[in-house]
Amino acid sequence: MYPKIGIRRVIDGRRLGVRESLEDQIMEMAKKTAEFLSANLRYPDGSPVECVISETAIGGVNEAARCAEYFRQQNVGVSLTVTTSWCYGTEVIDVDPTIPKAIWGFNGTERPGAVYLAAALAAHNQMGLPTFGIYGHDVRDKDDLTIPEDVAEKLLRFARAGLAVAMMKGNSYLAIGNVSMGIAGSMVNFDILRKYFGMRAEFVDMSELIRRMNLGIYDHEEFEKAIAWVRANRVIGKDNNKNKFSDAEKEQQWETCVKMMMIMRDLMVGNPKLAEMGYVEEAEGHHAIAGGFQGQRQWTDFMPNGDFAEAMLNSSFDWNGIRAPYVVATENDHMNGIPMLMGKLLTNTAQVFVDVRTYWSPDAIKRVTGWTPEGAAKNGLIHLLNSGAASLDATGQMKDANGNPVMKPFWEITQEDVDACMKNTRWCPANVEYFRGGGFSSEFESKGGMPVTMSRLNNVKGVGLVLQIAEGYTVEIPENVSTILKDRTDPTWPTTWFAPRLTGEGLFTDVYNVMNAWGANHGVFSYGHIGADLITMASMLRIPVAMHNVPREKIFRPSAWNMFGTADLESADFRACQTYGTLY
Repeated sequence: MYPKIGIRRVIDGRRLGVRESLEDQIMEMAKKTAEFLSANLRYPDGSPVECVISETAIGGVNEAARCAEYFRQQNVGVSLTVTTSWCYGTEVIDVDPTIPKAIWGFNGTERPGAVYLAAALAAHNQMGLPTFGIYGHDVRDKDDLTIPEDVAEKLLRFARAGLAVAMMKGNSYLAIGNVSMGIAGSMVNFDILRKYFGMRAEFVDMSELIRRMNLGIYDHEEFEKAIAWVRANRVIGKDNNKNKFSDAEKEQQWETCVKMMMIMRDLMVGNPKLAEMGYVEEAEGHHAIAGGFQGQRQWTDFMPNGDFAEAMLNSSFDWNGIRAPYVVATENDHMNGIPMLMGKLLTNTAQVFVDVRTYWSPDAIKRVTGWTPEGAAKNGLIHLLNSGAASLDATGQMKDANGNPVMKPFWEITQEDVDACMKNTRWCPANVEYFRGGGFSSEFESKGGMPVTMSRLNNVKGVGLVLQIAEGYTVEIPENVSTILKDRTDPTWPTTWFAPRLTGEGLFTDVYNVMNAWGANHGVFSYGHIGADLITMASMLRIPVAMHNVPREKIFRPSAWNMFGTADLESADFRACQTYGTLY
């Protein structure tokens, strides 16, 4: 079961008139809130988010305890308290320290829900229980229980982030292999996953893929279906290698790549078909909500690379049809894999792993190509270029009703979208100077005009995890210009030209500063401007945000963060996260 949102309806406990007069109104407020959230939020499988309303109104500590037990039985992972009235603050609050919590206090003068909100937030802050306060901008009439626009935005932001936190808890990150080429992010840290996210780390040597291929521990019927689909739908790109594999060798590599994808998926989530074949242990999987594949170099020096497997697992479709994307980090960089997971849980869309490759200034572009950058490219571009593997959703070939390039939740994707993504992806034989064992890299160029958010976690000694965020847009540049720029690196890899949104403040005064301040060689981008949601989620996880270009009015953190300072929100965020410590 996915975690549910628990709606706690708290009430003034005084009987003989006061409580009785409020019961129906507060129940109506809870029902409207539940209906609103279920209508506007979905789980990763596309089903509506479920809300559970407390069995009784909560007027005192005994009812609060009964509600907590009921919520535990109902798998509630997010706590939202609603009320139109004054309540007895410390007697009715939710004291579970690991469940994200918020209070919506109705802004109406006849019944002082806002007064309770202020008192309850003060109590939570005193007890060290960070809680989000939701307080509508305008006073409402006591019988007007419609949800104002500003309240709706905060309800959704809190609920999205809270559910994402709850869905990570108890799951695994599966490291297939170990450290890739000395990249620190692929040194998967069990304690970080446990303390920050409530997750465990699972480890499988890459030799397990060879064992399963050699012993046939995969669904053979699915393999025949898969390889036929691949041969019918692949578009073969240019082979730039001087020493080329034969056609027969390439076909053998294709079969290996497909088996790798199937086995990596089975390792993550299990496969009951394997139990039917007698492999009961292997059928279990590792309960992995995300994972990573080392690849380089111990695998790729003699076996086909993981580009096809990673690209297709991270996409929203394969030979079995349209489905939810998986999360698989290139080079097992879990400091990128976890932001991929955060983005997926917030948006229900595919995530795109990228190398933050090159800053191209306007002058450098003109010098190299003769073209003067204009429009979205006028301030320069960051070349996002994964080393061969990126979700095919990132082609931008999916379209909305107006024909604009988008990335969609899988339940909105059409077969036409799938066909367009496949048609506009070329599978180029891998560069054997990098990948001696061959394989195939997904080569495409993202359509321009898509709003995207780039993010990255960094592990800093003495600080802990730090999140970076940059909202911006994908950009299209003239084809001949793009070709010249891509040919200076590896043109067989997927390209996204990225223009971060400049604000004139901090690091976002020019594109160079964004690239120069990025904490690692990798990043992930999500469709949409989700920086505000990431900031809210990071505060729940006690992860400070080191750079972002989100408007101040969109930032929504627990009430206690205001007590750490309001003039410099970035510094206050660091102090708050350090004070409260990791969530688990």
